This record gives sequence, C-alpha cells and structure tokens, in this order.
Amino acid sequence: MPLKLSPTQIAFNARGDGRFNRPFQAQVDFFRSKLNLPTERYDDVLKAAHDRAFMVAGASKADLLNDLRISVDNAIANGESIGAFRKRFDDIVKKHGWEGWTGSDSRAGRDWRTRIIYQTNLSTSYAAGRFKQLNDPDLVAVRPYWKYIHNDTVAHPRPLHVSWSGMVLHKDDPWWKTHMPPNGWGCRCRVKAVRKSEFKNEKAPDNGSFKHIDAQGSTHTVPNGIDFGFDYQPGANTDTRLREFVQQKLIKHPPAISRALSRDVNRYINASEDIAGFASRAMTDRTNQETLWLGFVENADDIKALIDEDMTGHMVLLSSDAVRHIEKSRAFDGKNQRPVTDADFAGVMDGLLRHNEIAKSKPTKSGNKTFVITATENNERKRMVFEVLGKKQRAISLLSMVIRKK
Repeated sequence: MPLKLSPTQIAFNARGDGRFNRPFQAQVDFFRSKLNLPTERYDDVLKAAHDRAFMVAGASKADLLNDLRISVDNAIANGESIGAFRKRFDDIVKKHGWEGWTGSDSRAGRDWRTRIIYQTNLSTSYAAGRFKQLNDPDLVAVRPYWKYIHNDTVAHPRPLHVSWSGMVLHKDDPWWKTHMPPNGWGCRCRVKAVRKSEFKNEKAPDNGSFKHIDAQGSTHTVPNGIDFGFDYQPGANTDTRLREFVQQKLIKHPPAISRALSRDVNRYINASEDIAGFASRAMTDRTNQETLWLGFVENADDIKALIDEDMTGHMVLLSSDAVRHIEKSRAFDGKNQRPVTDADFAGVMDGLLRHNEIAKSKPTKSGNKTFVITATENNERKRMVFEVLGKKQRAISLLSMVIRKK
C-alpha cells in the first residue's frame, strides 16, 4: 500500500537516508549564529561567508529578511516540511509586498525558489553541524578518515558525484576543502567518518575545473562537479573574525543596507560578549591593554551632520585604558554624580543609539574629532564623550562617561 502524506507532512531530510529525523543541536546552533545580511544578488555572498551570514537573494529589507530567517529557523529546529515553509513564505511575501523576486512570475517559479531556499539552508546547516561532529577529537581518534556517500534517491544524479561515492580520504586531505557536500543546488550527498581500515590508499581525483565570471566581472576557478559558490566546507569558518567579515560588507553595501546589518551585528555582539566582565578585568589587571569591540555605529547620519565625518561602517570601541580612567576619575562627587560601575559599560551602545542630545566637542591633543552623547534613563543622565579615530581605523572610541542623577 503506498504511503499517503500531504506535502505539509513531508520534511526535508538532509542526510538522504530515508528517515525524517529532527536536526541535531549542532545544526540549530550553526544556523542561529548567523547574521542577517541584506543582499540584492545570490552571489553577493560566496563560499565560506555563508558560515557567518543568512541571506536570501533580493531580500534587501531588514524586516523582510528577518521574517524569512524565522521561517527557515522553524524548518530547521522543528522539522517543518517544505509545504508548511511555502505557506509561511507566501504570507511573508504578502505582508511585505515583496515583488520582482526570482520566481515570482509563476507558481512553478515560486515552487522552485522556495525549494532552493528551503533545501539549501537545511542541507548546509546540516553539513555544518556534521562538520563539527566529524572533527570532534574523540571521534577523530578512532575514525580519522571520511567517506563520500552519494544519495541515490535524487532525480538527476551528477555523474561526478556518483563517481566519488565510496571514496575514502583522510579528513585533512585538501580535496575536502572544496568538495565537502552539499556540492551544488539540490545536492544531497554526505560524508561519513570511518576507521583507517577502510582507507585503500586512494588518491583524491583531479577532475579539472571551469571558469565562472560573476556579475561584477570577476573570474572564479571552480572544480568540475561543483556548482559555483559551493566549493567550500560548510561549518569550517564559523570562527572567522566577525569584525573582518562584517566590516567589509558594511563598506561595500549602500548606507540603508549597512545600517540594517549594523543593527543585527550589534544585537549579536551584545548578546554574546560580557562587557561588564571585560570592564572588571580591565580594573583588576592594570597591565591589560585589550580593546573591546562593542559593535557598529548605527546613527551615522546624526554624527555626520554634526562633525562632517562619514560614520558608515565605523566600529565602536572600548579600551581598557578608558575603563580605568573613567572608573578612577568619575567617582561620587558629594552631590548627584555617582561612580561608574562595570555594569554601566554594557549600556554604552544603547546610549549611543537612543541619545537625547548630541553635541560637538573639542578635538583631542592629537587633533582627532570628538562628540558628546547625552542619554537619559531611569532618572539618570549619562554623558559620554567619543573620539573619532584615524581614517584607517574607521572607529570611534569611548573617552569619558559621567552619570548624574536627575
């Protein structure tokens, strides 16, 4: 008797082994660690950058992208089917009035586009979660080799993928850096950790390569059998320095997209960094010369209008020296000024964004521009002075902070 299931009951199985299991925590954690990155084209973000960014080509509005992200997250975390995902997608498109997206001209186009978004995010997040598992030291100690496994249930098997099936190579073989599944749109191949006894002294195949010219005119060399943009290891670059990745994107994108990305980065950083702990360490260890990256300037237009300096893409920094200076010099004055505590530094970014007043201040001794932010909260008035660092640094740094009761 044939199995009868509605499309909303059938979930995508990235493993390709016939079972519709819910994803493991490493997969969920990988996806949730990504930043929302508004983009116009699918190749605005390539290869390893997908380890740090969630994007849907053409979704350049922050609210639209966030709703799409929530929908994909439900599919990954709750085993939501493609049918249920499509219903959510239709609601999101209607809610935001999203028009002109690739595939919007027909039902078949919509089905194709939703399948691409659904399958690609589930398969790459699964692969990234598996990458973390495969590199677990305890597993590597007994199974240091990886076996390529082709999924024979796909409708259109790629000949090269079929030829790689069953091949065993050491986990550190360079071949895996460009051939770690998924290796293209709709690819459902996978990798399995095996013992040395399964290794037959095979050599990684050289199947040649092809050239791809992107929309910007740049030429890319891609291994044959791999779709453009898939020649990387999902999950291998989650430790890429966030500052380097995001700053490049902020500089590249138009101001509106830069601001949207700034907000998402700042949420990510403030949720993951113990700012009060940093301040405490700076006070305890007076030899500490670290600088903490708090986030990016969001209200760039306000500051530019004041000091005629483009703040787009500028980082907000907190130095150990500034913490020590502020906590030492801004003590109780016998009136309404209270001492600055470690916890107060956690509110610097919020005060910078939700200020009541902004004013120009005197330049520093080195000639750098400064400005003053005043923010009121909980019957307290916080006055913060920021220095605009040299153009090469593209950053502002907190110099002083005074907190007075109203």
